[in-house]
Amino acid sequence: MDLAIYGAQGIALGVCQAIHNLYPERKIRCFLVTERGVNAETLSGIPVVEIKSFAEGLSLEEKNNIEVLIATPENVMEDIEGTLEGYGMYCHVRLTSLRWSELMGYHYVCGRKYMPLSALPVGCHEPQLHMFMAKFYLDKPLRGAYQMPEWVTPIQVGAVLCKERVANILDCDGENISEKNVNYSELTALYWIWKNRLSQEGLYRTVNDNKEYYGLSHYRRILELSEDDTLRLADNAVDAVLPYPMAYEPDMEEHHKRYLTDEDWNILLTVLRKQQPEYAKAFEVILKQQYFYNYNIILARKEILADYCGWLFPILEEIERNSNPRGERHDRYIGYMGETLETLYFMYNQDKLNIVHAGCRFLI
Repeated sequence: MDLAIYGAQGIALGVCQAIHNLYPERKIRCFLVTERGVNAETLSGIPVVEIKSFAEGLSLEEKNNIEVLIATPENVMEDIEGTLEGYGMYCHVRLTSLRWSELMGYHYVCGRKYMPLSALPVGCHEPQLHMFMAKFYLDKPLRGAYQMPEWVTPIQVGAVLCKERVANILDCDGENISEKNVNYSELTALYWIWKNRLSQEGLYRTVNDNKEYYGLSHYRRILELSEDDTLRLADNAVDAVLPYPMAYEPDMEEHHKRYLTDEDWNILLTVLRKQQPEYAKAFEVILKQQYFYNYNIILARKEILADYCGWLFPILEEIERNSNPRGERHDRYIGYMGETLETLYFMYNQDKLNIVHAGCRFLI
């Protein structure tokens, strides 16, 4: 049975690479999209085709003999299923975030790159964790009911910008940049964690704020860590857990071309050369590889996360000072730059730090 992948972005490309690696006998016929739009004409040499023209060119027998793997964000999968069935294509499977994570874990273990946390032996010491989950007052309610681990705590981002409250911890308390949330997005929460939990001088530290690992996730996306995974952290001297990286074609520069203007990108490069010339030099090489850490999601040892924040925020602050118009934008551009800089920082330090990876569960 032939296989078609519905989707033509990072999720779909990663799935294609994993299938080629793990199941080379499976033939991927094409990538399917609802509309061509900004999608590429091909991915990995495989054509990207609009579903309408593809389905109309198939006989009933052909439709019954092609499996469609839906590799898109989960919140649009139901609509895609309706589209497929409207064209008489009933053999389809949702590649949920959990299934995607499992597939990518096997893929990366085989390649011994971007090693999964789950590949490490289970230890006997359970470290103290504190993961903050960024929430905004305009976030759409989740349809499902999810039980979060006790080490996950909501934090309201952009709290200074509204009167509504959706969490007990606010990014406008203590030392903060809450008013910059429209540009920094979830990074206002990371800044708050840095200044008020990781710093010994933090005004909002409590007697319980002496965890080994701290981190940040989103209200819709969270690192998928089992109880065994938490037992793998300390005894394997894990420094940081990041989501499996997303693939971009031809390279990760496609990310900034999609989300940042050329002017903003040039400012980032200029500031990087000024503040971190060694990183800037390495960036030229890192930009030419395919893999990119999305979402600004991370769990790391306290000291590692503090070092990263101390490196990251001075760069972002100078970028902001040089942006046009300065401080008057509402397009999350600093948040997107944060993803790029996270990718640079941890890929640059991959031989110095023990970095492992986990799936990123999408909540709907």
